Amino acid sequence: MDVRKLPAPMKRVVHLGSRSYGRLTAPGRMTPTFLICGGQRCGTTSLYRALAGHPVVLKAVLHKGVHYFDTSYDRGMAWYKGHFPLVRSGEKVGERYGVQPQTFESSPYYMYHPQAAARIARDLPHARLLVLVRDPVERAYSQHHHEVARGFETERDFGAAIALEPARLHKQEERLAEDPKFYSFSHQHHAYRARGEYARYLSVMAQHVGRERIHVMESERFFSDPEDVYDEVCEFLGLPSYLERPPFERHNARPRESDMDPALRRELSDYYLPHDEALARWLGRKPVWRS
Repeated sequence: MDVRKLPAPMKRVVHLGSRSYGRLTAPGRMTPTFLICGGQRCGTTSLYRALAGHPVVLKAVLHKGVHYFDTSYDRGMAWYKGHFPLVRSGEKVGERYGVQPQTFESSPYYMYHPQAAARIARDLPHARLLVLVRDPVERAYSQHHHEVARGFETERDFGAAIALEPARLHKQEERLAEDPKFYSFSHQHHAYRARGEYARYLSVMAQHVGRERIHVMESERFFSDPEDVYDEVCEFLGLPSYLERPPFERHNARPRESDMDPALRRELSDYYLPHDEALARWLGRKPVWRS
């Protein structure tokens, strides 16, 4: 049965039943060995599909993104583990290939939620984190188009949405950091400019999980040279890249109705210059969009 083809009401029933069963069988389920943590609109869906195609990688059940460490942490670890394959399924894969199987999920908001990194460090003390970064100007423009298309953004003009951002996000990050039960719609969906300050978020993640457990790559490189980037990721995760490579495709891309205003593009490019310079220390060179 392909759940994706079911009517929405029936799909919700299937998901609810699967989660209930997953929670009950949580002790016998695999624990994620790595996470795709971001960034948003940076190609995380394409990376997820590529890694899910690895012979010894078992993806999360039902959803690629569980959003446990950001918006669902109150549901508990049994609920979280219920989203992953059974241990015996992993054992069968391990026996077939002679390699320790791994499982994972992809929730790009983990990179940005103020409490996510500490939660990951506490609950998954050995998990590795994958982060994709992209030209932050293009990323912000893509996110706005994406949020408008999903009905999460009512301001259709990108420049106006950028201008609204400071008011929308005022003290939202502070409240999220202080109150585990607080949720901010604007912080998750309207932080267009802030999301491109990659080094700031990476530094927070490193403070909690350790820099050696974080692998950062540019989405531009992933799409132009996917084989090399894929091999680098496999090496970082301890996965054999010699078994069989999956097809590399671009997913979740949306066609644009118009180009960005050139003046706004220059303004944003100037704004991100110090942030890109800080990111260079993570990459060991200038980001490709500054080269």
